[in-house]
Formats: sequence, C-alpha cells, structure tokens
Amino acid sequence: MVVGAGPAGSAAALHLARAGVDVLLLEKGGFPREKVCGDGLTPRSVHQLVRMGIDVGAPGWVRNKGMRWVCDGNEVELDWPRLGSLPDFGLTRTRHDFDDLLAAHARAAGARLRTGVKVTGPMTDGAGRVTGVTAVHGPGGEPVVHRAPLVIAADGASARTALALGLERDAGRPVAAAARRYYRSEARTHDPYLELWADLRCPGTGRDLPGYGWVFPLGDGRVNVGLGALPQQRRSRPVDLRQTMELWLARTPEKWGLREENAESPLRSAPLPMGLNRRPQYRRGLLLVGDSAGMVSPWSGEGIAQALEAGELAAETIALALARPAGPRREYALQQYPVELLRRWGRYYRLGNVAGDLLFSRYGFRPVLHPRVMASPRLLRALARLLIHVADEPSQDGLDAVLHTLMRLVPRPRR
Repeated sequence: MVVGAGPAGSAAALHLARAGVDVLLLEKGGFPREKVCGDGLTPRSVHQLVRMGIDVGAPGWVRNKGMRWVCDGNEVELDWPRLGSLPDFGLTRTRHDFDDLLAAHARAAGARLRTGVKVTGPMTDGAGRVTGVTAVHGPGGEPVVHRAPLVIAADGASARTALALGLERDAGRPVAAAARRYYRSEARTHDPYLELWADLRCPGTGRDLPGYGWVFPLGDGRVNVGLGALPQQRRSRPVDLRQTMELWLARTPEKWGLREENAESPLRSAPLPMGLNRRPQYRRGLLLVGDSAGMVSPWSGEGIAQALEAGELAAETIALALARPAGPRREYALQQYPVELLRRWGRYYRLGNVAGDLLFSRYGFRPVLHPRVMASPRLLRALARLLIHVADEPSQDGLDAVLHTLMRLVPRPRR
C-alpha cells in the first residue's frame, strides 16, 4: 500500500505493479491539482521519467538545454552535461497535471488508485508492526481499514504517517521554504535555459537571500517565478519571501512582464524538508519516500528526482522482500532500503548539509558564484555537476573523477 500519489508515491506504485505486486495507492486529494514547485526537471528527473515509461516527447513537456546563472551583473549559460548514463536535456511541466500524469501511469501499470481518501493513521499489531492504515473516504465518510503487509509513506512534508509511528524529524537539519508564482511572459516563455539568480537581497536586513531565485519557461506563454531559501542561521527570523520577490522582480526588465498586472496566480509557498532529515527510512513495515523522509537535496532544493528514484528503490526492495517468507529473512531484505539510500546519497547529502550550515544559510550563493568562478568554464561545470548531483560511474572524464574522489573523502553517515 502507498499513501500519497505525488511523484514519490506514484513512482513506487508503478514499479511495484510492474513487479507483479498488488498495490493500493491512496491519495487524499483529487487530480488535477496545484502544488508549490519550480516545475523544472533536471536530467536526473528525466532519466527516472523515461524508466517509468513516460513519453517525454509528447505535448505538454518543454525541453531545456541547461541552466543560466545570474550574479552581480554576470550571466553564464551551462548546458546539461553530456553523460552516458543520463539525458542531456531537462524539462518543465506544471505540477497541475504532472502528478495526474504519473498517477495515471501507475494505474495503467496495475496499481489500484483511490482519490479523496484521507489516511488517518497507521495500524499496528501487538508487536508494533504496521499492518495497514485507517482512512476516511470522502467528506463525512466512515473510517475504513486497509490492510497490507507493507506500507509506503509518500504523504509529503507533513509526514503524518511517519509521525504517527514516532519517526520525528531531525531538528538539527534545516527545513527550507519555497514560494512561486506564475506570470504571463511571452519574452521568456520559450527560453531554452532555466534561469537562476544568486544575488538577491532580503529587505530590511541588508543580507543576501540564503538561496536563489528562478525563472523557468513553460512554453505556453507563462513562466514559473520563485524563490527558495534556507533559514538564516536558524536563530534568525524567517526570510520574507514575498518582499524579497517584489524587490527582485522590480530589477527585471520591463519587457519580461514580471509585474503584478501579468500575474496568473497568487504567491504560494511550501516547506522543503532537506538532507534526509527523517530517519530511519524503514521501520516495522513502513518505508518513507520523498518529502516524508526529507529527501530534498541540500545543495539545490531539488526534490522530484530524489522522490522518483526513492520510489523505484522502495518498490524494488519490497518486491525482493516479498519473494522471501515472512520473518527474519524478509525483514533483513527490507532493512536494506535505508542502507542503499545512504550508499547512493549519504556522503553527498552530508557534504551538502555542511555546505548549507556554513555557507548557503549564512551568505547565500553569491560567494559560490564569485566573478572568478563565473569566468572559469571548468569550475562552473564542476559546480553544476555538484549542485545537481550528476556524474557517470565509473568516471568518464576528469570532472567525474574529481567529484567521486571528493565524495569518498566525506565520512560515511550513520543510519
């Protein structure tokens, strides 16, 4: 059973169904729906979509060539790396129908999708092991019990299912905030690059935003404009994203159209739980994927690629576990899920958490995009691969080798 039909939950349900597992996918809302997101997908996300069988050449998907970094009057365009293991293009698509598309693919693969179902909590047996969930179907519905040998919690940043089982967030890890708004902008809607600004000021503080701003083209006459920010040294008051965005957009050229009269939506915000901030990702029959486990990258704030990848890994772990008889052997197989997550991401996230604490939350991204860095294509390519976590394994070039060596020097985090 999967709780939540966002990218993580739908990916898990799809891969489970393809493996021949009977899977029930429960979603509290309906489709299509709004979600606060940048709507930008890196090659790592595109790779997972292709693995799911999504036709990324169909109408509705808008391709991009790479990123454009803007800082202190300097602009640099960086094409996505040409790696053998990943596509060399990114995509944009609004979350309004993105989640609907993924859930439909999961249903087509054999998952039983039920919308309008609010899960109220996990069910456990006498040993404290999860045996299903209780839920309410529709407004005013009676509580219903759904039983399953294993449950995947993909219920987003609220993490209600995990919290009900006592899996608390690590208070030492930051929860960033993001805000986005849609604007009509014929001048920018077909931009071939995802644009990111690193020199934004927070009004009233004189300090840089501990994050960055973005302008992502949607190809339909609109752009997604937003900000992502870490807490400033945590003890400080939260960043006022609305005022920061107003100050920033006033700097943009008039012809872009990023003005109030061209706004197509209200400013919406959401939390970004980062850095694998909820552990363990498996306990007593419950697996955590996506935002419920705090899987957003501490480097870039990207979360969809990690959600899709973790959904597939959780599905693979469950399929292999269910091939064993119930008992210690099956439990051992399930315990490999957090082990594999740490093998793939542990060192990268640990280094990103340190960078966030010591650099991004204090000084923002401006020091990283120093003019000397912006003037060095090699340094910029290395930085780009680090921020979006792309490198071939085994190494195919010198940059890959440097990044892999750097990761090996980071101590392996504990479970």
